[in-house]
Amino acid sequence: MAVCASAHAKTIKLATWNLDWLTQRPPGDPALPSDVGRRTDTDFARLASYARHLNADVVALEEIDGPQVAARVFPPERYQLILTPDAIVQRTGIAVRRGIGVTVNAELSALNTYGNDAPHPLRGGLDVTLTEGRARLRVLVVHLKTGCWDQPLSQRAHSCPTLLQQFRIIDDWALERQDEGEAFAILGDFNRRLTEHDPMMAMLDADAPMMLTTAGYASPCWGGEYFIDHILLGNAARTWLEPSSLRVMIYRESPDIRSALSDHCPVSVRLDLPV
Repeated sequence: MAVCASAHAKTIKLATWNLDWLTQRPPGDPALPSDVGRRTDTDFARLASYARHLNADVVALEEIDGPQVAARVFPPERYQLILTPDAIVQRTGIAVRRGIGVTVNAELSALNTYGNDAPHPLRGGLDVTLTEGRARLRVLVVHLKTGCWDQPLSQRAHSCPTLLQQFRIIDDWALERQDEGEAFAILGDFNRRLTEHDPMMAMLDADAPMMLTTAGYASPCWGGEYFIDHILLGNAARTWLEPSSLRVMIYRESPDIRSALSDHCPVSVRLDLPV
């Protein structure tokens, strides 16, 4: 059986990586918080080295200040780089290994529930369709509102009303994929310690059943923490997950230079696509 399956599947590595204010703007730029420093050429070289080590076919990206800075980590000769058109520093995007087909769909701009005129707009969701052989995977990259880590849905503080509103928007998007029968993945920085029993996860799962690939695990990133970066799979994509393929790439450096790398580690799974 294993031989037969491998003969009819193409394995890809799907990852998400929040690169923590990846920008080339100088310190003091009005678009940046006062504690965000400028990365050096050495810092970018380190990140590019980790990207090569990650060796993923598809990487959801968060906190990216434009395609030029993304290209310093993911070289365009190897990756197609697509970012949302949002006029903010912390954009969502995706790096897709060349050779995989990419169709860019309309941005899920509704995730910016504050609106573009707000002093600090939220991030829109990047929506693309990937094609590899006869397999098609709809992908939504998200970076949601911070501050509501595990509080109940009734909580009126800690940014929970905003996060709940964003989850409802994602739920609507997933329902459309469910109705259309599309294999899909939702991945990125959810800023929520999702578990299979979390009420926000339960809300999604009730309408469009999904696999939370990080369920039941803790992250070893920077010494250990709960997952807030997640990869959710829906429809046929749930059957494509390679068992026990969840990985977290950790950094070798001391926590003293954490800000030069990222406060998030790349999270990945492998999918066996039908070809």
